Amino acid sequence: MLRVRNLRCGYGRLEVVKGVSFHVAAGEIVALVGANGAGKSSLLRALAGLLPVWEGEVRVEGRDIANQPAWRGLGHGLTLVPEGRCVFADMSVQDNLIVGGYRNPDRRAAIREMLALFPRLGERLHQAAGTLSGGEQQMLAIARALVARPRLLLLDEPSMGLAPLVVREVFAAIRDLRRGELTVLLVEQNAAAALAIADRAYVLETGEITLEGPAADLRRNPEVRRAYLGAHCQETPP
Repeated sequence: MLRVRNLRCGYGRLEVVKGVSFHVAAGEIVALVGANGAGKSSLLRALAGLLPVWEGEVRVEGRDIANQPAWRGLGHGLTLVPEGRCVFADMSVQDNLIVGGYRNPDRRAAIREMLALFPRLGERLHQAAGTLSGGEQQMLAIARALVARPRLLLLDEPSMGLAPLVVREVFAAIRDLRRGELTVLLVEQNAAAALAIADRAYVLETGEITLEGPAADLRRNPEVRRAYLGAHCQETPP
């Protein structure tokens, strides 16, 4: 579904992602974990067309999309749920979902599916998105992206700022997305939560991939446990 080769990107003269290569197979949930400043969000922004790719390839289903405008991502079946959620605060939950599906001729059916996946959104359908709790806004951001019916979903730090119980709910929904044959690339600082639902994972450190493998193996890896599975990452998904 996604193959990245020797990708380099950054800001100004500062190189943030330094020749990264990885792949995500169709139907997988793949986690990209690492500390703050490792380059995780910059990498997702480059994949989504929001940050220029200096060098390398980004292929979605065999087609190189590096440096194509972000708005073309939907045409390639790719959507991004950005860090910080970025819902349209003054618009209702319903209108946020409608905007997410503006290119989907069957968006009404897609919205019904999202309300079934996130019942709490249905209870707040006509409420302004900016008045929702942080967890509800994260659910809305994910649902808004899914209304477009992507084949590849890029998720950037979905647990950020959420209480542990809400993290459980959000990650349970992400895990359930696999049933719809959706492919997910999950960027997450909360390594414990990410590795619990992922099939495979990569560890990114200072812009380079230093470890990779099945998520279960990385959870047992002493280096990963010492660096990422300490007390600061103990929120546990279902």
